[in-house]
Amino acid sequence: MVKPLSNDQKILNLLGLATRARAIVFGEDQILKVIRSKEAKLVLLASDIGTNTKKSLTDKSHHYGIPCVTFVEEALLSQAVGKSRRVAVAITDQGFAKKIVSLLD
Repeated sequence: MVKPLSNDQKILNLLGLATRARAIVFGEDQILKVIRSKEAKLVLLASDIGTNTKKSLTDKSHHYGIPCVTFVEEALLSQAVGKSRRVAVAITDQGFAKKIVSLLD
């Protein structure tokens, strides 16, 4: 019998799809840029992100009214998006962001 996927696994799979659809932005500077321009629909942070980076991204997200959520550790987040050492990503597609938020609740 096949075990159903957990919500975390579903989100990681969606992140892979969003990456291939070019609906994800990487890197602190680029993420801050899409937050300021309100292109970001959701910001996901790794649970083991650095304190300064976390504060910078969460403060900017809250200021612009963009949801910012701490999710899995860096290794899982990096693997899901197919890039090494990723501690934060911004989702720029409303559909992906909405589905991920629904799975987080």
